Amino acid sequence: MKYGHFDDKNREYVIENPKTPYPWINYLGNEDFFSLTSNTGGGYTFYKDAKFRRLTRYRYNNVPVDDGGKYFYIKDGNTVWSPGWKPVKTALDSYECRHGMSYTKFKSSKNGIQSEITQFIPLGFWGEIQKVSIKNTSSEIKKIKLFSFIEWCLWNADDDMKNFQRNFSTGEVEVEDAVIYHKTEFKERRNHYAFYSVNQEINGFDTDRESFVGLYNGFDNPDVVNDGKPKNTIAHGWSPIASHYIEMELQPGESRDYVFMLGYVEVDENDKWESKSVINKQPAKQMIEKYNNVEKVDAALEELRLYWDNLLGKISIDSGDEKLDRMVNIWNQYQCMVTFNMSRSASFFESGIGRGMGFRDSNQDLIGFVHQIPERARERIVDIASTQFEDGSCYHQYQPLTKKGNAAIGGDFNDDPLWLILSTSEYIKETGDFTLLDEMVPFDNDESRAKSHFEHLKASFYHVVNNLGPHQLPLIGRADWNDCLNLNCFSTNPNDSFQTTGNKKDGQAESLMIAGLFVTYGKEYIKLCQRIGNEKEAHEAQIHVDQMIKAVKTHGWDGDWYLRAYDYYGNKVGSNENEEGKIFIESQGWCSMAEIGKEEGMVENALDAVKEHLDCEYGIVLNSPAFSKYYIEYGEISTYPAGYKENGGIFCHNNPWIMIGETMIGRGDEAYDYYTKIAPSFLEDISELHKVEPYVYCQMIAGKEAIKPGEAKNSWLSGTASWNFYAITQYILGVKPDYDGLIINPCIPKKWDGFKMKRAFRGATYNIEVSNPDHVSKGIKELRVNGKLISGFIIPLLEKGKAYDVKVIMG
Repeated sequence: MKYGHFDDKNREYVIENPKTPYPWINYLGNEDFFSLTSNTGGGYTFYKDAKFRRLTRYRYNNVPVDDGGKYFYIKDGNTVWSPGWKPVKTALDSYECRHGMSYTKFKSSKNGIQSEITQFIPLGFWGEIQKVSIKNTSSEIKKIKLFSFIEWCLWNADDDMKNFQRNFSTGEVEVEDAVIYHKTEFKERRNHYAFYSVNQEINGFDTDRESFVGLYNGFDNPDVVNDGKPKNTIAHGWSPIASHYIEMELQPGESRDYVFMLGYVEVDENDKWESKSVINKQPAKQMIEKYNNVEKVDAALEELRLYWDNLLGKISIDSGDEKLDRMVNIWNQYQCMVTFNMSRSASFFESGIGRGMGFRDSNQDLIGFVHQIPERARERIVDIASTQFEDGSCYHQYQPLTKKGNAAIGGDFNDDPLWLILSTSEYIKETGDFTLLDEMVPFDNDESRAKSHFEHLKASFYHVVNNLGPHQLPLIGRADWNDCLNLNCFSTNPNDSFQTTGNKKDGQAESLMIAGLFVTYGKEYIKLCQRIGNEKEAHEAQIHVDQMIKAVKTHGWDGDWYLRAYDYYGNKVGSNENEEGKIFIESQGWCSMAEIGKEEGMVENALDAVKEHLDCEYGIVLNSPAFSKYYIEYGEISTYPAGYKENGGIFCHNNPWIMIGETMIGRGDEAYDYYTKIAPSFLEDISELHKVEPYVYCQMIAGKEAIKPGEAKNSWLSGTASWNFYAITQYILGVKPDYDGLIINPCIPKKWDGFKMKRAFRGATYNIEVSNPDHVSKGIKELRVNGKLISGFIIPLLEKGKAYDVKVIMG
């Protein structure tokens, strides 16, 4: 069942039924200032950090779900309705929500009144615009009452929902003209405030929630709206809000436009006040002036469109399959940019409170957007590396506001350091910018301990070398990529955090996943050493990589697939000897990507085992058979019911590792089949089962042993976005940046006749046309650039500022 449709021309998903199986959201904002908005007007807004700088309040796990947001109420006689359907939920004559590239539009109607709302955040601006149009489409005069509504968060979203003995006494606002200012705690330790404005005179306002809503009412039935008149309340403590009241009389065919703005202001500590207790409003007034009419707003929206034209124009394809094209050309790239901005911090599944920016997460996210904004990718790499320690270990997360490590989460996730080599090598391949390796980057954000970025990579590499277990395989630490495989936790206390509690301090648990990761990015580290002329270090590193390959072959092979780990006691994990959890996806993916034992047939056998034991209708499950009881020596993974999350769920983040592995051995049909099983545009027809948005990837789909296979959770903020874009563009379509040029080496389904790709690379544009007359999966028979035959499958670096026609014949 579908709840809408794709509009590829306008790069929008159009929702036509507001009762989606779960709130389907969009992200507004591209730098510093962000907003989440659902298809019914829910969501919240924040500056940089959803924990410490949240402007509007949002309640997770609410009943009904997604109550609270940025709402409008229209009172037409005795009829009250909302343009986004919620919160009033009056049946509408028409409803449409269009989620686009950093904007959302609502168009709805009731009883001859049509409303259109466009929400977006202009580029480089710390304010969210709501352009509201109200039109009388009837043949009679209409007298309309319009109420806006937001609820202020008291900045720290964690404290906001817990510290009521303080919070109920601190809320403060000011109202001047048509602007409502939120200044809670401004007189003490804050130099920032928020405001909500409209560019017309208002007929009233409210700033106290209980007065507006009524103590025993919900957002769907507010007293003020029902009464049809505001109370002009000024909040003193309790729960401050912002609501404008506007009366209008519309002739038949007449319309009115309004520009609402939700803004954030920071002022100098010495310039906080206009007069005693009156905040300095000048910066807010300047912001309001910038977009005080529809013409200015429309120009900003056009600027946003051109911005996305440029970003999405770096890579585009024509495959003949609209589902694939819309993922590669639009939605996958868009989601990669959102994960760059958010990491795993703020979605409708991530509260924005518990997690900041992840070390491993942000490094992996980079591979999905580095081609779009390489200068910001470089900045992100430096931010990440700055949270590392001299021994190569690092904070698992850092806060986006301060960019400093989150000590509450700590470190010792032993895969973390290696991802820095991934992001750095992919950045340099895309840009050719080797100067990054020379940049001085602090350890633990301490400039006095700064060393070159290359030294950070060296520390990452040797962190593995210096932390090997009894089988000379990498020690897992608290966990590796799978945060729920906690082999040193041994928790019997339900209040323990599996990730941060290590009750076995001398653990010798080892990870085959990290082993494969080390070989894969150890090879990249060696290449970087060679590129900068450090042959001695390259030689030493090669010895360690070779030793790891030997250790995997000797101690990491179970006969038909790669082991997953050795536990605290030295017992095998992910072995046919185990009763449950006999085979895991992660080690099959990474050891295959590393090509460990490829010549002996190990890679092919491991991928065959994935197909036999882990594959299902909805994707590849993480492990099989799923655990049916709690294994204290395995930790959180065995606490989930069978088929969910890490216990036999389809963890979409790691499915691309198998896709890439399949391309390593030339099996394009298998790689693409895995891709289509989890790519959201291919799942639109089962939206009622899949539940989450049909335009972006989710983290987890319930696996074959689940109660409801195919049901998904945790959309948007997942490494799934970057890894799937990486897998489809660089390994299946096979257009891959490299240090010396652009590699063209597709591995596609045999039935394909070919495809076209436009690829911007180092200042030049490559118009690539791939033909597959012999219907093979892999192999290049001929490669020509502007008619000139190229030997091999690497196009050398070409002159910037020009476009090149690339003809590829497979065979």
